[in-house]
Amino acid sequence: AVRFHMASHSQLKYGARLINSYLGNNSTISCCEVLNTLIFPAHEQHHNNSFLCAALIMGQSNIAAGATIGSNHNSRSADGEIIAGRGFWPGLCVSLKHNSKFASFTIIAKGDYPSELDVPIPFSLLLNDVASDQLLVMPAYWFMYNMYALARNSWKYKDRDKRTGKVQLIEYDYLAPDTINEMFSSLTYLKSLTPDEKGNAFVNSWENSNRITCITKIPKCISLFEELIRYYAASTMFEHLKVKGFTDFDAFKRSLHAGTARSEWKNIGGQLIRTGEISSLTHKIKKHSIQTWDEVHQFYREQGNAYTTDKLQHAYISYLEIENITAQQFNAEKFDGLLDEMIQTKTWMSKSIYSSREKDYTSHFRKMVYETEMEMDKVIGKLEDNSFLQMQFKELDEMKDQVQKIRSRWAS
Repeated sequence: AVRFHMASHSQLKYGARLINSYLGNNSTISCCEVLNTLIFPAHEQHHNNSFLCAALIMGQSNIAAGATIGSNHNSRSADGEIIAGRGFWPGLCVSLKHNSKFASFTIIAKGDYPSELDVPIPFSLLLNDVASDQLLVMPAYWFMYNMYALARNSWKYKDRDKRTGKVQLIEYDYLAPDTINEMFSSLTYLKSLTPDEKGNAFVNSWENSNRITCITKIPKCISLFEELIRYYAASTMFEHLKVKGFTDFDAFKRSLHAGTARSEWKNIGGQLIRTGEISSLTHKIKKHSIQTWDEVHQFYREQGNAYTTDKLQHAYISYLEIENITAQQFNAEKFDGLLDEMIQTKTWMSKSIYSSREKDYTSHFRKMVYETEMEMDKVIGKLEDNSFLQMQFKELDEMKDQVQKIRSRWAS
C-alpha cells in the first residue's frame, strides 16, 4: 500500500495492492490491484481483479473475480475514469474500457465489453450479446429476478457497519433520494422510446461504437419504477407517521412540506446530501469561511442530522410528482389508498425475495451435487430456517398491523 488512506473497519489482505487510492468504511480488498481510485463504503473486491485507470466507485459494490476495470490503457498515467453509482456489480471476468459511467445498482454479465459505456438507468443488467453483435440492457433486472440479493445486501451492509465513530450517516437502502431521482430520469427517457411488440427498443447512444443497444422489457420497467417510487414515498411518510404518532390526517399533512421542486442529491462518500448544500459547502471553502477539516466534518454531521427531514420532503414531492397532483389534492382518501398500495408492494417484494432464494433449493443443477435432501439442508440450511426470509415476512405482518392501528386511531 503506497500513498493511500483507509477508513475504519476496512482491510487489505492476501497480496492486495492499494496505490494512490482511498478505501471507504467496512470494505475489503484481497489479492487485487487498485490504482488511483476513490472507493465509498461497503466495497468488496477479491480474486485477482484490477482497477487500471482512475475510478470513482460509490459503494455497496462487489467486484467479481477476474474483472479488469479500464483495460485499454494507452499510457502509464491515470488517463481515464470509470464512474459507478452505488451497488456496482461487474461479474466474472468483465473487462471494461474507460471512460465509462454507470447508474446505481448496475450488474454486468461476464464478457469483454469492447467500447466505452454510458448506462443511465439504475438497477440494470448489461450483457455483451456477441451472437447478435449488440449491447443488451435489461432495466429493473434486480426487481424482476433477484430481489433476495438486492434486499439482503441492503440489510447486510447496515448490519455489518461496525464503525466506532459514525461521523457520516451512510444510506444503505436501495430506494433512496439518489436512486429515486435516477428512476424519474429513466421514466422520462423510457417513455420517449417506442418499443416493439416484445417490449424492446433500440438506441445507439449508450456505447461508443456503431453497434446498437437493445433495451428490453420497457413497459415492465416503467410499471415497476412507478410502483417503487410510490412505495418509497409511502414507506418514508409511514415511518414519519409512526415516529410522530399523529392523531389525525390533518395533523400529519401539516407536518409535510412540498417545497417548490424535487431536490437533486449527490452521493458524497456514502452519505446522500442535497446538491444545493454541497454547492454551499464548496463556496464557503473557496471563500475561506470554512478553513479546517473539523468544520468540514461538522457539515457532514449537520447534514446527517437533517437527512430524515430532507428525505421526507423529497419523498412527499416524489409522490405528488408521480401522481401528478398538487399538495392541495393530497387528502385522507388518497393517503389511505397509498397505504393499501404500500402493503401490496411490500407483499410482492416479500414473495419475490422468497422465490428468488427458493430457486437455489428447487433447481436440479443446485441439488445434483448432494446425495440427499437431508445432506443439502445440512450444508446450506433449510429454506424455512432462513432468518432473513423470516424477517421479511415479519416486517410485512408488522406493517399490516401498524396500518390497521393508525386507521383505528384516526377513525376514533
